[in-house]
Amino acid sequence: MADETTEIAVDTGEEGSWRDRALERSLRTAKAKARTRSDRFIATAMEILQESGRTDFTVQELVDRSRTSLRSFYQYFSGKDELLLALLEESIAQSVAMWRETIEGMDTLSALKTVVTSVYAGEGGTGAGSLNRGMAPYHVGLSDSHTQDYQRAISPMARVLHELIDKGVEEGVIRSDLPSDKLGTTFIQALIGSTLFTALSKSTAQRKVDGETMWEFLRLGLVGPAT
Repeated sequence: MADETTEIAVDTGEEGSWRDRALERSLRTAKAKARTRSDRFIATAMEILQESGRTDFTVQELVDRSRTSLRSFYQYFSGKDELLLALLEESIAQSVAMWRETIEGMDTLSALKTVVTSVYAGEGGTGAGSLNRGMAPYHVGLSDSHTQDYQRAISPMARVLHELIDKGVEEGVIRSDLPSDKLGTTFIQALIGSTLFTALSKSTAQRKVDGETMWEFLRLGLVGPAT
């Protein structure tokens, strides 16, 4: 009599197998935990900067304050520079989301003015001003030592400004005698450079550049010479 053989279903690697689904759930859970822990480090670093304007805090200080461990920190960040890049990326992403919501329905020049003045907002006290002052010394260093990462971090801000300037050129409210991409790049460099210099400046409050002054300067460059 022939031996009876019980056939057992074997995973052939086809998409949708129980192993795929189990792995997907496992990875989803791991990613969620990693996101929560890395967000805790970023949030703690942001708290320190907003409270004190300091970026000279140590990784150990950050770990102690976030009630985590050095081992946990180095699972997510290679060092302090990578954390600061993440902090920069997060703060810019939050700002851009706020700008896009605020400027919806505005005319182009009013939208650009809103962005410029909001960049300067809060320089006199804690909160956003302290965050800007704290990060300012690191912009140049990070742009030099982590060029691609730095460019990626600031790209959302650059994108929204380029979009607005391109729109203004199409509408005829911004000059068209210069290439719009170069005009946008010049605008962004002037805005970032002025913001960093203002954050680092030891000048008296009366001599510091404010958002309204900077906007008027940039606006004249955008609209071109009077005809």
